[in-house]
Amino acid sequence: MQRRTLIQAAGAAAAGLVAPRLHAQAGDWPAGPVRIIVGFPPGGGTDALARVVGQKLSQMWGQQVLIENKAGVAGVLAAEYVAQQPADGSVLLMAHINSHALAPSLQPKLRYNIERDFTPIVLVGVTPNLLIAHPGQQAKTAKDIAALCKAEPGKISFGSAGNGSAQHLALELFKQQAKVDALHIPYKGSGPLLTDIMGGQIQYSFETMTAATPHVKSGKVIAVAQTRTKRAKGHPTVPTMQEQGFEGFEATTWYGLAGPGKLPKAITDKVNRDVNTVLAMPDVQEKLDMYGAEDGGGSADKFKRFIETETAKWGKVVKDGKVTIDT
Repeated sequence: MQRRTLIQAAGAAAAGLVAPRLHAQAGDWPAGPVRIIVGFPPGGGTDALARVVGQKLSQMWGQQVLIENKAGVAGVLAAEYVAQQPADGSVLLMAHINSHALAPSLQPKLRYNIERDFTPIVLVGVTPNLLIAHPGQQAKTAKDIAALCKAEPGKISFGSAGNGSAQHLALELFKQQAKVDALHIPYKGSGPLLTDIMGGQIQYSFETMTAATPHVKSGKVIAVAQTRTKRAKGHPTVPTMQEQGFEGFEATTWYGLAGPGKLPKAITDKVNRDVNTVLAMPDVQEKLDMYGAEDGGGSADKFKRFIETETAKWGKVVKDGKVTIDT
């Protein structure tokens, strides 16, 4: 009996030593560089916002926060990669509507499960898309573009960042509401798409506001409409699709930080808290307003619920439009 008591006491003492050590490790995170994986090439909206947030976090943490681009399958390849990484906070994902709300309904053979393989951390921002056009296009209102698509079914070209991307699904929503057909041209990210629309190789795109804004400001493309039911602060003069006769039209692009599944709560809470601090900084808020990124921040649970709502919404669009993609 005495020997058993001594063993139990020793075990309790050991547990008491281990618990503070584990707590200290969580408190000391990050002890090395942190990589934020972006599923698109440089020059797009996801990359731009990741760099804004990453730079501030690097200063706060005293560690390098590296932005790493792994483009492919409209952001899905990057999500697959992060889902397989250790859940120690060294690798995070700039999660995106494509990988976390569209892919589950578009890709039945998806090699990850959103709920099982990811830990939502914080919503960074929600942006409208901008319906943009090359300045030489004659149809420069949403109604005129719809009329053009009716006059030339399947011939009017709309670029996207890839099959199954936010731009692609915004086009599908437009086709459903306007009852038209159009030619979808998928690219590997917003960068090459924008190059071709500025060069006149394609006619239109429901491009992310984050990626399109610099080119709208420079006059290289024109903004026809924005795709939330309210106007974004960064583009107060650009009418919404709803204002142009497309009632309830809302097609956003959104971004948030997520980690691999089973990311420790202590790390999740720290990143959430620090990103909320970053998003409230005046210089960051100014950049977010310019890009049209609004409604970011809040709890990890808020981000989780948001993902669930978006997944259900776009799943219906995919089903109603019988949208399929080649992967």
